Amino acid sequence: MCSAAFIPIYCIQAQNAKGMNVKPDTTSRRLIELKNFGMNPGALRCWLYLPDFLAPKTPLVVAMHGCTQDAGSYDQGSGWSELAERNGFAVLFPEQQRANNSNLCFNWFEPADIERDAGEALSVCEMVAHVVEANGINSERVFITGLSAGGAMANVMLAAYPDLFAGGAIIGGLPYGVTSNVTQAFERMRGQSPPNEAQLRSALLSGSSHRGAWPRISIWHGTHDQTVRVVNADQIAKQWGTVHETSDAPDLIEAINGHRRQTWLDGSGKEAIDLYTIQSMGHGIPLSFGARVPVGKPGSFMLEAGISSTARIALTWGLADERDVAEAEAECVPGFEPEARLPGIEGIVAKAMAHAKPGSVKSAAGLSEQGVSKVINEALRAAGLLR
Repeated sequence: MCSAAFIPIYCIQAQNAKGMNVKPDTTSRRLIELKNFGMNPGALRCWLYLPDFLAPKTPLVVAMHGCTQDAGSYDQGSGWSELAERNGFAVLFPEQQRANNSNLCFNWFEPADIERDAGEALSVCEMVAHVVEANGINSERVFITGLSAGGAMANVMLAAYPDLFAGGAIIGGLPYGVTSNVTQAFERMRGQSPPNEAQLRSALLSGSSHRGAWPRISIWHGTHDQTVRVVNADQIAKQWGTVHETSDAPDLIEAINGHRRQTWLDGSGKEAIDLYTIQSMGHGIPLSFGARVPVGKPGSFMLEAGISSTARIALTWGLADERDVAEAEAECVPGFEPEARLPGIEGIVAKAMAHAKPGSVKSAAGLSEQGVSKVINEALRAAGLLR
């Protein structure tokens, strides 16, 4: 994995960062800008969201925006920090600059930016390494997702640094390493001159010398996407299938909320790749804004689809539960009142207590401060939030 300069500049929230090298972002949910996280050869900006209560070994999601977007708008639309606050994980938002790309696209098609230990790929790796070290993040539970150029760049990171990520979700993206210039990039986006399976495998294996376990992959794509044709989703599945050694045909096909989900199992029978084909959707992130407790907000490339990709991706990674998915997708009905969720530490403890086995955690009533602390720690351990 890449190395990064460790500068302990982070606090639990931006308002506690007075005099430090962080800058609040007023366009989103309390994002803070991180600087001096490494050499940053790709000249990217970096924004971080930390929940009010940061438990030891907190997971991390890296979320990469699409063209014409920035970190704040992508966060607001996709709802990642909203879900992170509710469930207690951190979110890192790399951000492109116009000096690098006039349309704010990550340069997923430039060889100098997609190689391991070079360009934009190295910048993102440095961000992750720095945040993991500075905040006590669980390095075994780092995930990445992105839309469009951000989805393609998420795939770049998964290919170049498979040792860094436990899983990834590519939305409206493209396979890794199949372009070397802008002309080829547009051809691939239109589904023209598609690479064969041998080329897809060779490109992926060229990303790193990794020969260990490969990240679990989730792919999301609209059937009516005219910006990045849906054939690219099939190519991504084929590319990753070559290293997961899956069968050509999916092991499971099911309908979810009117959309198609295909799943491939690896040699041990575990889910390795899933592909959601979103019926009649164009280019964007599939969400459900009419839900009881919607995750995300309408905006550019944030599309109503009756399914919440954010909640389902988080569920796949163990960062959400079935209740989160149900509330993020079920239609709002008259008189419905969602169950209240306590904020901050109270919410974390309440969730931990709910997950704890009956009798494994005693009531905190009448306990000393030391006893209350013991109850909280027991609850967090029982819920899997603390080791």
